[in-house]
Amino acid sequence: MKIQGKIFLGLAVFLLATAIVYGAWSKEPVGTTGLFLAFGLTVMIGYYLAFTARRVDAGAQDNKEADVADDAGELGFFSPHSWQPLTLGLGAAFAFLGVAFGWWLVYVSAPILLVGLFGWVFEYYHGENRTQ
Repeated sequence: MKIQGKIFLGLAVFLLATAIVYGAWSKEPVGTTGLFLAFGLTVMIGYYLAFTARRVDAGAQDNKEADVADDAGELGFFSPHSWQPLTLGLGAAFAFLGVAFGWWLVYVSAPILLVGLFGWVFEYYHGENRTQ
């Protein structure tokens, strides 16, 4: 994690310099504000990563002699047979299309979103997958 903190803090220095130069040359407040906000967010992330790196053990990314396989591990559990992400994705697509075509489409997509969301959250609480 140490290297990620250094990368973000280095990016913060670059964004600060860019914001100052951009603000002085362009006299445009919106872009300058955006660059200063990006600087602030990058500092927060870099500080968090550097602060956390001192409290956890060194990872494989901190060892220059480490292989890629040294950092491999279980990524999590992903349901191989679930159709719920498709339902949730379709509902979200219709909701975002509602911004372009009309807000009525957002109201039509809300039930699809809810079915996808509740189906995905509770898919292991019914049927053959139910734990007793």
